[in-house]
Amino acid sequence: MYRRSYFLLILVRIYFALSPSYLHPDENFQGPEVVAGRVFSYPVHQTWEFTSAHPIRSTFPLWLAYGWPMYILRWLWEGLGYRDVSPALVYWTLRVLMLSLSVVLEDWAIQELVQSRRARRVALLLIASSYVTWTFQTHTFSNSLETLVKRSGVFASSLLGFLVVAGTFNRITFPAYLLVPSFALLPHFGRKPLSLVFLVLFAAFTALIAISVDTTFYTPGELTYSDIFRHPVVTPLNNFLYNSDSKNLAKHGIHPRYQHFFINLPQLLGPAMALLFFLRRSDFVTPNLVSAFSGTALLSVFPHQEARFLLPAVPLILASVRLPQVQVKFWISAWILFNALLGILMGIYHQGGIVPVQMHLAKSNATVSHAFWWKTYSPPTWLLNGKNEELKTIDLMGMKGDDMIAELKATLPTCQTHQSSKRDRGDIYLVAPRSAYFLLPYTSNLNHQEVSLKEVWSYKRHLNLDDMDFAEDGFWKTMARVVGDRGLVVYNATRYC
Repeated sequence: MYRRSYFLLILVRIYFALSPSYLHPDENFQGPEVVAGRVFSYPVHQTWEFTSAHPIRSTFPLWLAYGWPMYILRWLWEGLGYRDVSPALVYWTLRVLMLSLSVVLEDWAIQELVQSRRARRVALLLIASSYVTWTFQTHTFSNSLETLVKRSGVFASSLLGFLVVAGTFNRITFPAYLLVPSFALLPHFGRKPLSLVFLVLFAAFTALIAISVDTTFYTPGELTYSDIFRHPVVTPLNNFLYNSDSKNLAKHGIHPRYQHFFINLPQLLGPAMALLFFLRRSDFVTPNLVSAFSGTALLSVFPHQEARFLLPAVPLILASVRLPQVQVKFWISAWILFNALLGILMGIYHQGGIVPVQMHLAKSNATVSHAFWWKTYSPPTWLLNGKNEELKTIDLMGMKGDDMIAELKATLPTCQTHQSSKRDRGDIYLVAPRSAYFLLPYTSNLNHQEVSLKEVWSYKRHLNLDDMDFAEDGFWKTMARVVGDRGLVVYNATRYC
């Protein structure tokens, strides 16, 4: 029964890994897009984290995670006689890579962390059946890499120095999960001080390599060895200084200090959160829970708190809880229902049309000069397969409807020059959710609006959860609009003449 259940859950994980949901722009803009631009010379968009005077994102872990598979893929593709590697192939290759790392590293780590055979099987099934594993861990997040590094660093003591540095350069939140548990190593270092010396030396050597990689990446022109020591780019330090300023954090959203414990953890764990109240007092001093809760507590000091920051804590907690002694069937049913609903929502429908639309535009024979995106996450431009050299992507995100139409009208040719401009410049597209009812008058154009929208392509499995207007429309009306009219639509925008 255990083997069949685990195998079935692996198939579920594969399904979600190959579904093009889009959980957060960072899964592209802080990872694959940066490396793909260097490896394949794709025209890419680099966010401010990489272009500021003091860049806060390290490229060292990105090369470790994504660089080598991209180079291998390019080598294989060129060896087979093909000219270019399409971004779509790179995208799905990285999804399969993250899936493989999740199964090999995360599940294998549980074999080492949980000693009891029965408890180990329960832990593996809980982790394998969690929507967090199906979705976040199969996407190219730095948080997902943080979880995998954490899992393997606990028992790979020979690589501890390397993993600590690599994890810190990946995300500066990584040491939060190691700080308190690391005190348990002090007696070991007291007995064997030479092991501490080698750990420090290996960590220092890794840090030197990471700083060298980042300095080379961010320094224009030729670089000498002396530049690495005279003008080093230390991205974790820049990141820490940036996030230490409350004014900077306010740009990304300020949350209450209790956000992680009382909102984010329940959101990730669901019914498993209730099991924490039934643990024995001695269970809370185990390394797994000490790491999970101390890391969460330290991250709660910072006022910007997103749920994905707690991804490393999820498998640690699920590996520590026990199934309830009573009403176990009820709890298992609640667990299955919770993860099925969240898995479908986050793994399939959440902003699920953005990647398919970009891949459609990449393959389309239509000549498009502008693509306006409204009420969606920022689209990853590297998936356009080079078309972004001639196709300008304008991200309007949450702009008010009237202002969006004004932006669109400013780009549309006038009636007198409409036909010639279309031949010279190409079509102008608007990409927006079908649930955006503001656009209905422009799609039917019964009132002869100045802008006319004609649907040219759509993707059904798309939900825009950022367009909820419960205050104005009420709960049921809003859900009927957002869920009932789900989908992402590509409109061809013209001026009504």
